[in-house]
Amino acid sequence: MPKDNSEAERVRNLVLVLGDQLDPRSSAFDGFDRSVDAVWMTETPQEAQHVWSSKPRVAMFLSAMRHFRSALRRRRIRLFYRCIEGPDNRGSFAEELSTCVRRCRPGKLLVVEPGAHRVRKSLGAAAKRLSVPLAVRADRSFLCSPQAFSEHAAARKQLRMEYFYREMRRRHRILVDPEGRPDGGHWNYDQANRSSFGKAGPGELPTVRSFPPDPTTREVIKTVNRVFADHPGSLDSFDWPVTPGQAYEALRDFVENRLGSFGPYQDAMWTGRPFLYHSRLSAAMNLKLLDPRDAIAAAARAFREDRAPLNSAEGFIRQVLGWREYVRGVYDLFMPDYLERNALNASAALPSFYWTGRTDAACLREAITQTLRFGYAHHIQRLMITGLFAMLLGVDPKEVHRWYLSVYVDAVEWVELPNTLGMSQYADGGIMASKPYVATGRYIQRMSDYCRRCRFRPTEATGEKACPFTTLYWDFLMRHERLLATNVRMGLQLRNLARLRPAERRGIRAAAVNVRSACQKAL
Repeated sequence: MPKDNSEAERVRNLVLVLGDQLDPRSSAFDGFDRSVDAVWMTETPQEAQHVWSSKPRVAMFLSAMRHFRSALRRRRIRLFYRCIEGPDNRGSFAEELSTCVRRCRPGKLLVVEPGAHRVRKSLGAAAKRLSVPLAVRADRSFLCSPQAFSEHAAARKQLRMEYFYREMRRRHRILVDPEGRPDGGHWNYDQANRSSFGKAGPGELPTVRSFPPDPTTREVIKTVNRVFADHPGSLDSFDWPVTPGQAYEALRDFVENRLGSFGPYQDAMWTGRPFLYHSRLSAAMNLKLLDPRDAIAAAARAFREDRAPLNSAEGFIRQVLGWREYVRGVYDLFMPDYLERNALNASAALPSFYWTGRTDAACLREAITQTLRFGYAHHIQRLMITGLFAMLLGVDPKEVHRWYLSVYVDAVEWVELPNTLGMSQYADGGIMASKPYVATGRYIQRMSDYCRRCRFRPTEATGEKACPFTTLYWDFLMRHERLLATNVRMGLQLRNLARLRPAERRGIRAAAVNVRSACQKAL
């Protein structure tokens, strides 16, 4: 058996394994023969610098990849693997592939369809340039194929996740009776899942299963801190699951200890409590360490066995079977043009505090500082704190997209882009969301304790104590009043806007100018 990166005889098929395809059961390995086939993997600085990737995100990918490398070696699979700090690393995906192809002269390249459109295009161009046939196989980790989603979309005048989700529940027999009706009589228990912790706070929370770095991950941490020293974020708290075994242990921990309370408190936020009742499983699923079918089945089984209430099981399953599959469908259906959408004509620069957390707004400071420390924030922190402020401020959605893709350990473009441009920024004009998700600072006050530790008052739109969220909320409605008037779901908010007197409007506009000026000075 040739050693990694040694001279090797010609191989039949070279299986390309990308950093978010770490599944030995993937279609790329169908028909794999160890005697004639080989695997190629590479770590390249280019992928960490395509966007200014945070240290936790880079470490997550590299550690998971190196653990996967070890698993392949244990199976005595011929492997060509290039480390990022290797002296012969050519620095780019295409150059590294060219080097390996010249060396082992494969008859064919095999790969599971890359999640990112950019990588699909680059890989196809590289194979053509190298004159090697490229076979792109389906990604079986998803429960809905791109073709099935396209057929779903073609049958409807307007896409809505809720109806796609119901279809998926019926198709896969998840939380439905033999006639296909939803357990409990309702498809969606979202109304029961919007509780805050109130003034008392969350109290004692169950301990989240942690995975302290092993020797492989410790070596990765050293490498990332050396090679990407100027990148944002910290690795002092890195403890993510980076192997399938750890991912399934994390799933068991979530179902046994937090799923029961996940439902009602999934939107709640609290200072110094980053994880609360959330699963921390998205990165493991996105890198293919954990099969989403197993996560869905575990939650459904917990409900059937009376270990979790229906609203919690359904709420978690909706995130995986509903949103996760839906955003992948939207991405495949609308890319590459989707990236250029900017329905609100937003053009402002992203404030520099998104990279440091240094801001007087307690909610932004908490969410961003937590993000830089752990590479993590839950969906409401992303949607209604960092995302909301960027939309209200009018930041160019491409800049917002690049930030989200940079900082989160679970960020891969197919899932991040629709959630950012569509759900968070409404840049797609309503494909992902039926309306812009806008609110004043009072929403944040209701769902968290952040406002107690903030010098701004969420009820005030003007004056020295005015909350930037509240100021920009009213300014956003005024700036986009004509566009939003065509959206029936914005009726109540626009009626409230109509009650503002001309002097109040002028005061809010002036206050909004001051907020933008302060953000601009921070650049």
